[in-house]
Amino acid sequence: MAGNDAAFSELVTRRQSTIRNLLHRLSGNRALADDLAQQTFLQAWKNISTVRSAEAFGGWLRQIAVHTWLQEARKAKMATVPLEEAQLLPAEGVRSPAQKIDLDRTLAKLKDTERLCIVLSYNEGLSHGEIAEVTGWPLGTVKSHVSRGAEHMRELLAGYGG
Repeated sequence: MAGNDAAFSELVTRRQSTIRNLLHRLSGNRALADDLAQQTFLQAWKNISTVRSAEAFGGWLRQIAVHTWLQEARKAKMATVPLEEAQLLPAEGVRSPAQKIDLDRTLAKLKDTERLCIVLSYNEGLSHGEIAEVTGWPLGTVKSHVSRGAEHMRELLAGYGG
């Protein structure tokens, strides 16, 4: 797989939508998500020889994307960013576009670390252990971020009628 332009191009084609959507959920900005996705695939190209197996590629690529976003978040101090029309949480139970927008805005108010863990847990369906593996953080730290993020969202949405 290493060094094969056509094979890597096919991997990008198959995975670009998933990576761009993840980065959009994290950043709340489509243009930034596109830039970060490009950086992610560039890093993947440079380090493709480190992939353990074809089955590990998806997780490995997600890990690169998360680290790329974390670097950008640290650099830009993206504590809160205005969100576009991002689908940050599953729409299950959300009855109207207004409710969805409220959820997106609430998620944007979380700290970067909480937002990352909430998105990976609830959007991507990762377990706490998988999030710890992707981020490189201790399991207890991940659990704390998910718990605090969920509690913070509950507080922010406490007065929500409906």
